[in-house]
Amino acid sequence: MTDLRKININGEVIEVDGAMTLIQACEVAGVEIPRFCYHERLSIAGNCRMCLVEVVGGPPKPAASCAMQVRDLRPGPEGQPPEVKTNSPMVKKAREGVMEFLLINHPLDCPICDQGGECDLQDQAMAYGVDFSRYREPKRASTDLDLGPLVETHMTRCISCTRCVRFTTEVAGITQMGQTGRGEDAEITSYLGQTLSSNMQGNIIDLCPVGALTSKPYAFTARPWELTKTETIDVMDALGSNIRVDTKGREVMRILPRNHDGVNEEWISDKTRFVWDGLRRQRLDRPYVRENMKLRPASWEEALGKAAGAIKGAAKLTGLIGDLVSVEAAFALKALVEGQGGQVESRTDGTKLPAGNRSAYVGTAQIEDIDTAKFIQLIGTNPREEAPVLNARIRKAWLNGAQIGLVGEAADLTYEYAHVGTNRAALAGLIGKNYGAVLEAPSIVIVGQGALIGADGAAVLSQAMKLAEETGSKFMVLHTAAGRVGALDIGATAEGGVEAALDGADVVFNLGADEIDIAAGAFVIYQGSHGDRGAHRADVILPAAAYTEENALFVNTEGRPQLAMRAGFAPGEAKENWAVLRALSGEVGRVLPYDSLAQLRSSLIEAHPHLAAIDEVAENEWTPLALSNMGEGDFVTALRDFYLSNPIARASSLMAELSSLAKAQNTEQVAAE
Repeated sequence: MTDLRKININGEVIEVDGAMTLIQACEVAGVEIPRFCYHERLSIAGNCRMCLVEVVGGPPKPAASCAMQVRDLRPGPEGQPPEVKTNSPMVKKAREGVMEFLLINHPLDCPICDQGGECDLQDQAMAYGVDFSRYREPKRASTDLDLGPLVETHMTRCISCTRCVRFTTEVAGITQMGQTGRGEDAEITSYLGQTLSSNMQGNIIDLCPVGALTSKPYAFTARPWELTKTETIDVMDALGSNIRVDTKGREVMRILPRNHDGVNEEWISDKTRFVWDGLRRQRLDRPYVRENMKLRPASWEEALGKAAGAIKGAAKLTGLIGDLVSVEAAFALKALVEGQGGQVESRTDGTKLPAGNRSAYVGTAQIEDIDTAKFIQLIGTNPREEAPVLNARIRKAWLNGAQIGLVGEAADLTYEYAHVGTNRAALAGLIGKNYGAVLEAPSIVIVGQGALIGADGAAVLSQAMKLAEETGSKFMVLHTAAGRVGALDIGATAEGGVEAALDGADVVFNLGADEIDIAAGAFVIYQGSHGDRGAHRADVILPAAAYTEENALFVNTEGRPQLAMRAGFAPGEAKENWAVLRALSGEVGRVLPYDSLAQLRSSLIEAHPHLAAIDEVAENEWTPLALSNMGEGDFVTALRDFYLSNPIARASSLMAELSSLAKAQNTEQVAAE
């Protein structure tokens, strides 16, 4: 039950929850309080003292508004609401004093600091500081840390706000950073000089209010005012994190997170943040055709003509939809291939997800439900690798008292869990158990793609749904591919799965499917953005735009449709995916009935109305699969290398470096004899 209290802030009386801190109450009242150490998603440190306010009738000194709750305030002598002032002479003098202390040892690096123009200290010194300095002694200096290839450190600029320490410890779940020493000798450091081992470490760059922690790959490449900022969606995993892509001319310079409480809060994984150098390398920027066993550059007319000739002459035509394909491109390919009597398949990893039953391939849970869950059962998944930001949410639930169970490969998930077993027998053993108090608390069953690969994938799914039904849990399927749910929504599945679709196919239209090997014999048309495995196997290559280069629709793992916006243009002669398919349909002789993306979306929404509800999670009717018997064997993890999971990541030199570092860290160290 909410404990509502009245509080007077600068003469305006508002009613807020008594558990709120004064800094939160001031935000509700529309009053800005400066801060350096306070962050709403981290524990309260109360060590920068910038958020000082005056509590009328309280002690004759300012109070830290981040560390005092509204319910701690005493009412006035006649029962009036307690009064807080944020702009009194006492507050102004206190803030100027704190700012003066902060700047005592801070170096004058602004002209060459990567944080210049985006620095909280710079902004607040302008707003709350004074225009002179009384400090005449030499400034203190600190040794820089080596935190790895992602985070650049300049520890002389550090103001000891401890945000990085709290994030790595509380959210990322690693214990390599901390503060040592006292007074002038206090400094943030890493344990025994270790580099950071988390795949979410890049978030400390955003958290740092000064230039102590900056992006190493982005360093000295651009200033914030030179960049064009585009709000879009990430496709590196199926979570659909909200991101901002910053471009300079045609180049993507960096990727930053956007706040979305229902999806990624304000965190993103390191792959999402640093994969942008892969957008520049290994790009397909012109059409190619294979001649005398070798690929040679060709014109669009020749490449489309050769592809159309193969499609028209196909005895069995199969379309494959890759992991990063938007809903519009998948919809256009389905119309093109089925118009020629062929079939399309999007489950290229071999999972047995049933088309048409949204409760079975998406589930009934929202990502936000993890926050309030008291019991979470993981089946055949390693969320730390498959969706690091979702894993941080599970860790938050665990910190709040949730119990976690795992059936599958044991791994360091950054939280404690009950390891039930690794195989299908362990899952079968969970059904019919007496769970007692678990049944009364909110709970979630999360199934990973590793559990659904194999001939008995549908049986495993039916058992998992049975477990959710028995325990009254919400159900979630954790996908690994950003385009998978959208493709399943439009029915891009073939009878018998990907094996049956490719068996005997003489022409394969491969739309960005790089995680699958196509056997020799078939004529392969590859449409994609990077020269990866799919392009190496192709007989015709049609160059297309990457996810930052076209407006597109993606549906995330919880079934939430989101819009990705174009931040730049595709290189060379590459075109948008839907436009290539529309042009090819003209060559084939069955023209797709849309000449623009708007017309294509109208057709898409007419066929699948739920996709019109952007940023809304539809309620899926619970339709459990008929229970069937599973085979034997252990569950495998769907993602073997977090950093090299798609063609954009494999084109990134930074991702390759991170992958080799992760392998080295995971290799058991052998002591010298």
